[in-house]
Amino acid sequence: MPGLMQDWPLTLDRFLEHARRWHGDREVVSRANEGAITRCNYTDIHRRAKQFSHALLEHGIVREDRVATLAFNSARHLEAWYGIMGIGAVCHTLNPRLPAEQLAWIVNHAADRLILADALCVPILKQILPRCPSIERVVLLADESQLPPDLGAVAYESWIAGRDSGCVWGDFAEDTAAGLCYTSGTTGDPKGVLYSHRSNYLHGLSTLMPDVLGFSGRDVVLAIVPMFHANAWGLAFAAPAAGAKLVLPGARLDGASVFELMETEGVTFSAGVPTVWQGLLQFLEREHVRPTTLKRIVSGGSAAPEALMRTYQEKYGIEVRHGWGMTEMSPIGTVNSPPDLATPALEQGRAIFNVDMKLTDDGGHPVPHDGKSFGHLKVRGAAVARAYFRRESENILDAGGWFDTGDIATLDEGGILRITDRAKDVIKSGGEWISSIDIENAAAAHPKAALAAVIGVPHAKWGERPLLIVQLKPGASASAQEFLDFLEGRIARWWMPEAVQFVDTIPLGATGKIDKKRLRADVIDPA
Repeated sequence: MPGLMQDWPLTLDRFLEHARRWHGDREVVSRANEGAITRCNYTDIHRRAKQFSHALLEHGIVREDRVATLAFNSARHLEAWYGIMGIGAVCHTLNPRLPAEQLAWIVNHAADRLILADALCVPILKQILPRCPSIERVVLLADESQLPPDLGAVAYESWIAGRDSGCVWGDFAEDTAAGLCYTSGTTGDPKGVLYSHRSNYLHGLSTLMPDVLGFSGRDVVLAIVPMFHANAWGLAFAAPAAGAKLVLPGARLDGASVFELMETEGVTFSAGVPTVWQGLLQFLEREHVRPTTLKRIVSGGSAAPEALMRTYQEKYGIEVRHGWGMTEMSPIGTVNSPPDLATPALEQGRAIFNVDMKLTDDGGHPVPHDGKSFGHLKVRGAAVARAYFRRESENILDAGGWFDTGDIATLDEGGILRITDRAKDVIKSGGEWISSIDIENAAAAHPKAALAAVIGVPHAKWGERPLLIVQLKPGASASAQEFLDFLEGRIARWWMPEAVQFVDTIPLGATGKIDKKRLRADVIDPA
């Protein structure tokens, strides 16, 4: 017998409709890539997004068509998100930091019909458009004065000007595709994760719980995590739902620029990758300043060094929550929050609502949740992928419907997750696993270290041994022995790196993570 409740499909347009109706005057602040600050509110975002929907419909965009965006965080980008998804089309976010050949491959695989881009991304467009025959129109998220003469693009402001804002949103099933995001393709071709309205809706609500992101309508949210990076961790849905003031920083994410926005806008909450928090911390230390309104940050995308979290919490009184997830999980899977975060810790925390986890050994057998036993981390849930776009015939789930994350981890009796490595990065020495992440975190605490990375290198006796690679802070100098001495007592003796190598720059991937594939190529098999 079905329940006697109203039919209310969980479609993403409801987030912005709610914000317009009940938080319409709440401010949305946007910094252009060139530096100018613009201000609007949720009512403005809603009206302009519907005007954009009309432009898409008049072009002939229909449900399930893919519309790509190549842009940083801005009010126009937010409008485009809702304008695309509101009519049942698929918002395909492209990462401007990917190589041009990979971007072109992704656009072609998705068969995008339109592409919206920041003016800053015009050089990228010129590289990829000749290789992308499916693209029918280019819309620059700009006004007429910013249009280059040789691109054949239309200005976003001109395209939506004068259009009606009464476009009907929703009116389709909640399992309709809403967003498309490709993995970075560090091994093999990138893989498309196709989100549904329902999955993103439930994920967005889950993030608002007190022990996840936990902000409210009283907060000012600085969305540092890019909108092209796994749904901006749900911020573009959660902030309108809560009625929080939303600050969108554009492409300028250096320490000085981030601090300026935080202070001028009264930011209380922010989320981003560790490299951004390291840059901000270096600015605070160098300039002897401190944030006056910031209360909490969430760090994710890669492991946050303990020294980084400790400094923010103990010196500046800012709570740092460490999160873990992946594109295939929409993306948040766990968050380390109070009371587990009473002191800085490296654990990734407990599973958020709508996520289940387990560990298995190499043979697929259960691994005990004792906080010590390593296993392959597998997940399932309402916002976890069951297949990849246009690869539906490939089974990515096991017999029980679990998705293998590719991470090696431990779980303790209380459900606290600790990621020890990616399966492809784990170092197997003498038949035992060594966690490169734990060594990296210990080395990163050295006062002279800007970044630290650990990779496995071949060893005649042990199979593999860890090599520590260090990027020093500007002006610093150090010896290998100085770092080895520093690690004494911080890691197991048999984990001690075989050697220490100093480099000018540790390469980062398109999402801000250390690119170990490039490190291995440079160190183990240099050209």
